[in-house]
Amino acid sequence: MRIVAYLALDVAQWAEQNFGGCDLNDSRRTRRAVKVAQQMAEHPDGSGPAQTEDWSDLKAMYRLFDAEDVTFTALATPHWQRTRSLARGTVLLIGDTTETDFGYHRSVTGLGPTGDGYGLGFFIHSSMMIDADSGEIIGLAGQELFYRQPAPKGENSYQALQRPRESEVWGRVIDDVGPPVEGSRSIHVFDRGADNLDVFCHCREQRADWVIRAAQLHRKVEDDHGTKRSLRKTLEQQPLSGAYTLSVRATKKHPARTARLHVRFTRVTLRCPKRRTKYQRRIDFTELTQGVVEVREIRPPQGVKPLHWVLWTSLPMASFDEAWQVIEYYEKRWLIEEFHKAIQTGCRLEARQYLEAHRLEAVAGITCVLALRLLQLKTIATTHPELPAARVVPKMWLKMLSALRKRKRITVRDFFRHLAGLGGFLLRTGDGEPGWITLWRGLDKLILAVRGFVAMQLKCG
Repeated sequence: MRIVAYLALDVAQWAEQNFGGCDLNDSRRTRRAVKVAQQMAEHPDGSGPAQTEDWSDLKAMYRLFDAEDVTFTALATPHWQRTRSLARGTVLLIGDTTETDFGYHRSVTGLGPTGDGYGLGFFIHSSMMIDADSGEIIGLAGQELFYRQPAPKGENSYQALQRPRESEVWGRVIDDVGPPVEGSRSIHVFDRGADNLDVFCHCREQRADWVIRAAQLHRKVEDDHGTKRSLRKTLEQQPLSGAYTLSVRATKKHPARTARLHVRFTRVTLRCPKRRTKYQRRIDFTELTQGVVEVREIRPPQGVKPLHWVLWTSLPMASFDEAWQVIEYYEKRWLIEEFHKAIQTGCRLEARQYLEAHRLEAVAGITCVLALRLLQLKTIATTHPELPAARVVPKMWLKMLSALRKRKRITVRDFFRHLAGLGGFLLRTGDGEPGWITLWRGLDKLILAVRGFVAMQLKCG
């Protein structure tokens, strides 16, 4: 099964696989990085002392993250390279940015402003690769850690286009990920923050496709007949292509509902703007023709804001089925939000007490790969539910879980549900599938039980 290539469940194997190739300018540092990654994976939400459990190991962890050569990029690069090499068939590259906020109350040197300017931290832009057909999370294909630079006071729109801008991170990461490997097809999937002509062109330069939610519906476009209108008015002129229903989850303000959605699509051309960015001048941009899909909810309940998506895409669209495929790709974007949640809540990156930004950046290098692992654990049970657990789960783990939960000959789905049971998941009929938080809590207990069992065998043997 390809899932074995995507994720090693054994934490020692996982740590070696993802960090054994780090270039930290000293082979001893690389060995230490592997050990630290293993310790962090065994207790994802713990502090440094809780993860190492030994003063000498804790001091070694501090020395590792304090070393000048141990950076966010140096630690995460082997994982990015491995992820890109695993691409087969059609893969989605879901991108977005998350911010960390370590707070003004702590004296951490080197951090930058976040949020509304009253926080201190840094930003991480990530590109997550998933299999378009199965939905399996393959890994992180590229990332960039950066700091926000406030815009100069009094600058005009032309000056803003000529200076480095925060939005350029989308294009840099697209270029870092690069073109698809032989035998694969890449589709970048972004939210409204990437509705930017430069982003479209970066994707095109890397021979990758894209599905990007539009934010600027007032933008002037040209249809096949040469008529220029705003994107909004152009879509209003298109015939209805089809309809479908979507189950919408309950919110604090509104109950769950089934939304009925209408779909329209067309192709439009974007011409060269009057004021070009430096990048547009460098590539000598003239025009770009691409597809656009509109999804609009009809007859929503009273007081409920209707769903409305407009999606840019380079993918061919000549039928409702092809438009539906574009929509399905975009609907997988929520996985990047789960990944960000795993960084902040599952691994508690913001709770780290280091007092220098460099050390926190290095911690984030391991934390991001670990958060990706937690999210992979959550999704395995849904992508391969009937696969015998013995084919992918370490033998010792199965033995220990069988002893703790009194279960034998279980499937992958059974294993992860009972693993989550150790973390507080109740396994009731109406409970659905476990979340990643209960999974890592259960994993924490299982690994501790295995360690105790092995230690007793060594002592008695």
